Amino acid sequence: MAYIEPSEFVTKMVDAGEQKVYMSTKDTLIRAIMAGAILGLAAIFAITVATQTGSPLLGAVLFPVGFIMLYLMKFDLLTGVFTLVPLALFDKRPGVTPAQVLRNWGLVFIGNFAGALLTAFMMSFILTYGFSTDGGAIAAKVSTIGESRTLGYQSHGAGGWFTIFIRGMLCNWMVSMGVVGAMISTSAGAKMAAMWMPVMLFFYMGFEHSIVNMFLFPFSMIMGGDFTFMDYLVWNEIPTVLGNLAGGLLLVGLPLYLTHVKTSASRKLV
Repeated sequence: MAYIEPSEFVTKMVDAGEQKVYMSTKDTLIRAIMAGAILGLAAIFAITVATQTGSPLLGAVLFPVGFIMLYLMKFDLLTGVFTLVPLALFDKRPGVTPAQVLRNWGLVFIGNFAGALLTAFMMSFILTYGFSTDGGAIAAKVSTIGESRTLGYQSHGAGGWFTIFIRGMLCNWMVSMGVVGAMISTSAGAKMAAMWMPVMLFFYMGFEHSIVNMFLFPFSMIMGGDFTFMDYLVWNEIPTVLGNLAGGLLLVGLPLYLTHVKTSASRKLV
């Protein structure tokens, strides 16, 4: 399992960010749609496992299979492009401008949301036999999650909003470590192991992931969750997205870039 030194894989991170800026609109959207759909399926899989076994830890251990599948297929999550694409801007790669970075983020956001909504609709349909019955224990569990992670935060006011923001930061600190982890080896097995560990941590700790939430909260609303779409946006998705951006960029992308690409001169000892 060949290991790549940070000075090499951080350059790969910058290259990947540049490539995503130059990717066509069609390819960007398709890859983002597939990423959102797969991650939504992984989320409901983990919730189903945790509900049926009574073990949230087991659900967290198994959740990363979705993350691994989508990254091995080179599909794109908003959390990943938050970390990688700005590095191409900081490195002054040709054609990479703030407008182009925002274009990439916007397309990936739209694609992730579309894919997550597609999975939310399909899962709600099969759990209710075409919306002809209730969704059972799984639907009840997800409805409770949706309410507690919107109205529950709202009840704490500004403190609740910033709690979501910080949980979003912590989430993408770990998720982006998984993204970077996939670059440290040329072995598929080593890539999977490096992605598995931090993603499992974020899921078990209940940190906020914007794309998981793009699936979870619409699905919860379909299943009868007692909160509005505006509650979801204001008291979960918006602070989560901002926290994911801050965590991925400030806690992963920039530290690696500044210490392995834009390194300072070595000290001279007399």
